[in-house]
Amino acid sequence: MTTKGDIYRLAALCEQQELEAPTGIPSPDVYAKLLTIYLLQNDLNNAKYLWKRIPASSKTAHPELGHIWDIGQHLWNRNFVAVYPLLSQDWSDEIKPLMDMLTESIRQRIFRLIGQAYTSIAADQFAAYAGLQVDEAIQAVVAEGWEYDSTNKLILPKRPVAAKASPIPSENHIAQLTDFVTFLES
Repeated sequence: MTTKGDIYRLAALCEQQELEAPTGIPSPDVYAKLLTIYLLQNDLNNAKYLWKRIPASSKTAHPELGHIWDIGQHLWNRNFVAVYPLLSQDWSDEIKPLMDMLTESIRQRIFRLIGQAYTSIAADQFAAYAGLQVDEAIQAVVAEGWEYDSTNKLILPKRPVAAKASPIPSENHIAQLTDFVTFLES
């Protein structure tokens, strides 16, 4: 379970299990996986609505659900610093791999956001955002191709290169539109 496709398939499977549960209520493990997957996909709206439809009896019988939702609430509020201690707690064997993936996903998102928003950031502040120790954060940014100013203890992010969408030549565009209109008329 390491690719996006695997995660989407697992999400679809959990959603199907939720819909087809004999009593209308699947096992708490299904809810836990699905809630974690929604967080991993950064689909906070679906995570919130899933949390609302999980029966109270499942929430009390399976406290791990509450811990997962605590992470979701901090993500919803963009309180990334508070997320990392919650992610590092002990998880069940079924949820642990998903939580490891979630940790890495959040860290990558933080790198992207900081790369877009900052020209320089204090190393300790960056480390807090990334959930790393300062020395680990410095190693991570250098590996990312960013610079570290040891004199001022600043990280100098390299702005990510925006992917340019290749423009469609006008002749190709007209041909595509013609094909589309022809399809609609037939």
